Amino acid sequence: MNYLKYTPYAYLLAAAFFIFDGYSKYMENDNSFWISLLFSALAIFVFFFRQRYAKKFAERSKRMEENGNS
Repeated sequence: MNYLKYTPYAYLLAAAFFIFDGYSKYMENDNSFWISLLFSALAIFVFFFRQRYAKKFAERSKRMEENGNS
């Protein structure tokens, strides 16, 4: 399950793609660029949310091991 440590970075890649897509649409005067920028903001939010949640889970697991609970 070591791959779960790296999956949040897929959200950063998706955010970069949506930022590029939004910029391309903006330069073409397409008004749908807002949707791409919204998806990029959502992807960045999910990245930070998952990072924070993983950190909390690791701390809780470490604390439980120190107390002798498995």
